Formats: sequence, structure tokens, C-alpha cells
Amino acid sequence: MTIKEALTLAKKRLQEHENEALFILCEHLGRDRTWLFFNENLEFSAREYFALIERFADGEPFEYIFKKASFWGLDFEVEEGVLIPRYDSEILLMQLLEFCRNKKPKNILEIGFGSGILSIILAKELGLEITACDINDKALKIAQQNAIKHKVAHLINFHLSDFKDLRGEFELIFSNPPYIKASYKLDKWTQKEPKNALFGGEDGHEILESIIEFSFQKGVKFLACEMGHDQKKILAQSLQKHNFEAKFFQDERGFDRAFFAHNLLTFSQ
Repeated sequence: MTIKEALTLAKKRLQEHENEALFILCEHLGRDRTWLFFNENLEFSAREYFALIERFADGEPFEYIFKKASFWGLDFEVEEGVLIPRYDSEILLMQLLEFCRNKKPKNILEIGFGSGILSIILAKELGLEITACDINDKALKIAQQNAIKHKVAHLINFHLSDFKDLRGEFELIFSNPPYIKASYKLDKWTQKEPKNALFGGEDGHEILESIIEFSFQKGVKFLACEMGHDQKKILAQSLQKHNFEAKFFQDERGFDRAFFAHNLLTFSQ
């Protein structure tokens, strides 16, 4: 079977997800799309390729199939049981990079590190020392592997811990916490990801509010979080209640995706 014939059949099998047929073939063959275009009439054994297509059709995410995810132009290891990095988190990362370049904060904490992407990129690009916590033991293993891969393991102290149990003082806290409403229906691929990394409570914003309260109690100067697109109003109220003044940031579609806040009680100190 030729590459073109196999790709045509795979796209038909996946229907509205036909782009994934191309991505899977590129990854399977270790080639890019340009190579496939110029070699579309090349014969190859498609049995393994179609097996991968079936895994994806059955709801296994691309990133779990190949145990890797791309974020910020870098490759990270992921596996089943660990949250898959998403483009939306780049909005939070951009704000963190700009802030940290200018303010050079000390005592930084990430809540819910997942595969470690945010802390690793901050450490890699700015040389920052970061404490990071998560309650997922699989995430701890993957994050540590990713930190070693990107040569920043000496800069990040990963903890298997609930953030509420942490001691010490922090100037900056950042987080991409679970923020999906419990009743929200996930697609079959997202359903394969860890639920405790996705659902933020009955209304979705409960964990975010807990992080805001924790940050206030800790006297944290700066707080930055990813959030649900429909949570700006409730989070703005919670931030104001806890003496934080926040700026919200939108994605290219105009949806609110992140906030960056400073504590009015400590900001001038």
C-alpha cells in the first residue's frame, strides 16, 4: 500500500479528526509532512500505522500513544495518568516570563506541576529556582524526567504534596489548576486524562478560590493562574475580597484564560 492510499483510508476512518491521521503517520515514520508529500507513492507496510489509528479512534490521545507532547517549541515526556500540556497555557507562561524577567522574584511556587512544563521553561529560560507541588505520583515521576531532559533538575524542587500542606513563604505563586465544572461533558480523548487534574469542583472554580485564599493567608505578593473562560466574574470577586488586584488575559478568540494579580497589602513593601 502506498503512503497516499494509507493516509486516505486513515482520514476516512477518523472523519472530523482527519488531521490526526497525518500527524500519526508523520510520527510513526519519523518524517515531516513535506517528506510525505514528495513520497506519497512510496509503498510501505501500513499494518502498524492502522493499529495506531485504531488506538486514537478508540479515544487514546496522540500524546499518550507516542508518550510525548510539544509545548513552547520543546518536547516533553507524558504518559497516561498525567495531564497533557495544551496551547492555552502559553498565555499564562508568557505573562510569567515577562514578569520574572522584570521583577526577578524569589521564593516561587507552582501549584499542580503536571508534566512540569511551566516550571521547566521558567527555569530553562531564566535560571529561576522554583518549588513545585502536585498530588499525582505519576506527574512527579514525569516532571522529574522532563527536568533532567531539559537540564534544570537542579533548579526545581518537586514535592508530592497538597499545596495546603506546604510551609514557608512565597513571593510568587502560579498555577494551572483543575478548573472544569464537574458536570461538563468531556470528549473521549480528554476522558483518558486524570480527573483530579481536570475537574475543579461542582462549579469548576473551587480550587482556584482555594489557591487565592491560600495565597492571601501566606502573604503572597503575586499570584498568576490559568482559568476557565467563563470564570472571570467570580474570580475577580474572590481576588478583590482577598485584597488582590488582578489583570485578566484573553486568547486570540477573546476568551479569558489567565489572570495575574498583586496583593495590595504587600505590593508596596
